[in-house]
Amino acid sequence: MTVEPSADGQGRQDKAADLLVIFGITGDLARKMTFRALYRLERTGLLDCPVIGVAGDDWTVEHLVEHAREAIADSGEDLDQRVFDSLARRLSYLHGDVTDAALYDRLAKAVGKGRRPLFYLEMPPALFAPIVERLAAADLLGNARVAVEKPFGHDLDSARDLNDRLRKVLREDQILRVDHFLGKEPVIELEYLRFANLAMAEVWDRKSVSAIHITMAESFGVEDRGSFYDAVGALRDVVQNHLLQVLALVAMEPPGGPGADDLRDKKAELFRSMAPADPRRYVRGQYQGYLDVPGVAADSATETFVALSLEIDNWRWAGVPVFLRAGKAMPETVTEVRLILHRTPRLAFLAAPRQVAANQIVLRIDKDPGLRLQLTGHAEKGVWRPVHLDTVFARELGRPQEPYERLLHAAIIGDHQLFAREDSVEETWRVVQPLLDSPPPVHSYERGSWGPREARSLLGGHPEWQDPWLPEQH
Repeated sequence: MTVEPSADGQGRQDKAADLLVIFGITGDLARKMTFRALYRLERTGLLDCPVIGVAGDDWTVEHLVEHAREAIADSGEDLDQRVFDSLARRLSYLHGDVTDAALYDRLAKAVGKGRRPLFYLEMPPALFAPIVERLAAADLLGNARVAVEKPFGHDLDSARDLNDRLRKVLREDQILRVDHFLGKEPVIELEYLRFANLAMAEVWDRKSVSAIHITMAESFGVEDRGSFYDAVGALRDVVQNHLLQVLALVAMEPPGGPGADDLRDKKAELFRSMAPADPRRYVRGQYQGYLDVPGVAADSATETFVALSLEIDNWRWAGVPVFLRAGKAMPETVTEVRLILHRTPRLAFLAAPRQVAANQIVLRIDKDPGLRLQLTGHAEKGVWRPVHLDTVFARELGRPQEPYERLLHAAIIGDHQLFAREDSVEETWRVVQPLLDSPPPVHSYERGSWGPREARSLLGGHPEWQDPWLPEQH
C-alpha cells in the first residue's frame, strides 16, 4: 500500500535530522566527496549530529577515521586538526551485508528510539529498494528521510518500478533524490538571474531567442571506470539527469511561491511540455581508445559522446530548438548554457550594409562559474567585433558552498528544493526513452576533438555549435 503525504505537506519532516547514517561510507563517492563535505560543514558549524557509517568492509572506527583524514587531505582541503577532531568524534561504524536482516537489527540498536535519522544511500542503484525495505522491516523509517544517489533507474520502466517500491514504505516527502548538479551555485543562480532581472526576463523567450545550446564537456576519458561506464553511457550518465534538470531551470515558468514544490511543479510542467526525443535527431560518438579501457567490452557500442535536439511545445518556447551535447575526451572541461538571440536586420546606415552576429547570453556552470553577455561593437575601418560583458560569480558574490556540502546540509535540514521529485524523474526518462529504444550507430571521434563531425550536421539551418567560454588562464 502506497504511503500518502501527511496532511500538512512536509509535516514533521521539516525538522532537522538528528542522526546521519551513510550506507557505503568506505566507497569511492565518500572518499572523493562526502568526507570533504562533512568536514566543511563541521568547520562552518552546520553539522550537529552523530554520523554512523555502514559498509561491508571489516573496519574499525579508528580505521574509518584515518581513512576520512586521508580522503579530506587528498581532496585538497586544508585540514584543521581541531575541526577534524570534532568531526572524528561524531563517527561510528557498522559493517555487514546490506541484504542481511541482522545488520538492521544492530543498526536499530545504534539508532535508538525517538531519532529523526537521515539515511544516505551511497550504494549501487540496484540496492536502493532492498535497503529501504530492510529499513522498513526494522521499523526505522517512521521519522526518517532517505537520500539516494542518481541514477534513478536505467530507463522509464525501471524508474517507475523503483519509485513504486520506495513509495510503498516512504512518503514522497521522505525521499531525497540526489543529483549533484542541482547543488551547483550557477544552476541555483539561474532562477534568480532569470526572474529577478528585467533585462534578462524580457529577452528570455521565443521572441528573442533563436536557439538554446547546452554543452557539458570533459577533457578526460572513462579512465578506471570502464566496467561502470560501459553499462551506462553518456545519455544515461549525464543527459537524462544533469542536463535536463539544468534545461528545466533555463526554460521553466516562474514558481508561484517559495516552497520546494512550487519550484518542482514548474520543472515537471516544463518536462510535460516536451515531446519524446527523436532518434533521427540524435548523434552518438565513441572516442578512439575507449575499447582499450579495462572493463569495456571489446565490441562495445556504448556512447561517450551525445548530441541531440529537443523541442519544448509551450507558449514561451515553441519553435526554439534546444541542442544538447555531452562528451568525454573533449578539448576542455566546461559546462555552459548558451542562449543565442535572433539577429538584427541589416544595418542600412553603414556604407556597406551588413548583418552582424547575433547577441548571446552564456551561463558558465563549470569551471569558474559566471555570466557573459556577448554584444557587437564597432571597431576601426567599419569592422564589427564581439564585445563581451563578463561577470565571474566568485568575484562578485563570494565563494559559494560546494555542491555536496550544500546538498548534504539541505538533506539534513529537510530542504527539498535541491532534490528531484518522482514525477520529474519519470518525465525525463519518457523524453529520452526513444533514444534508448532505437539508438543510432556510434561514430568514432579523436580524443581532444569536439566529437564526431555528424554532430555538426544536427544543427543544419540553426546557429552552429559555439566554442565554449573558457575561464581566463592566470
